Amino acid sequence: MTTLKHNEQELLYLKEEINQMWKLVISQVTKAKQALLNNDVDLAMEIIKFEKRVDGLELKIDSNCEHYIALYSPVAIDLRFVLSIMKISITLERIADYAAGVAHYVTDKDCHDFTSKMKETLEIERMFDLLLNMLTDSLLAFNSENAKNAGKILSKDKEVNKIFEKGIDKLLEQLKKESNDIKCGLNMIMTIRKMERIGDHCSNIVEEIVFFVEAKVLKHKGKNK
Repeated sequence: MTTLKHNEQELLYLKEEINQMWKLVISQVTKAKQALLNNDVDLAMEIIKFEKRVDGLELKIDSNCEHYIALYSPVAIDLRFVLSIMKISITLERIADYAAGVAHYVTDKDCHDFTSKMKETLEIERMFDLLLNMLTDSLLAFNSENAKNAGKILSKDKEVNKIFEKGIDKLLEQLKKESNDIKCGLNMIMTIRKMERIGDHCSNIVEEIVFFVEAKVLKHKGKNK
């Protein structure tokens, strides 16, 4: 039976912690989807309540990563692994914030009729499905230490962006036709913007996985100078 060195045990513990946080955030986004599509206020309140648990995990992981670096002075792939976990935990916390933002919209019962009227037009379910696929696929890539599907995951963010842009146009068109929808329409614009930002943060996570596994930096690639 092979005995792990103490630093290897610490790395496994960090991996377990980030997995716990990742799965909780996936749960939060899944509940946000259900709450928004079904106008479920109770579920929305549950999301808001659990946001504090995500915050606590992010602080714990950050502290443990700093402790590991100070104690073991890791290099090469071990250092990339710990740095990636620190950045991914921060990004997951932000995704959870956006999920809670969606939940806050659901708590406004005055907008439930508007949501029911517009949810198919805005392709909200499709948008959430893409986001959840990005989160689950990136978790699989992280745990398997395999970044070969990074391009496929990133392409889903482009589809999210297209749905978001179409949604803005459709909402503005609706508000021009019906002035009574202005309040809820503007709030919905901010809500689908939060969903679009979740996609951006999922892309950031993928970039961190590529950095950890392949020592390649994807950030800012493809942008004009």
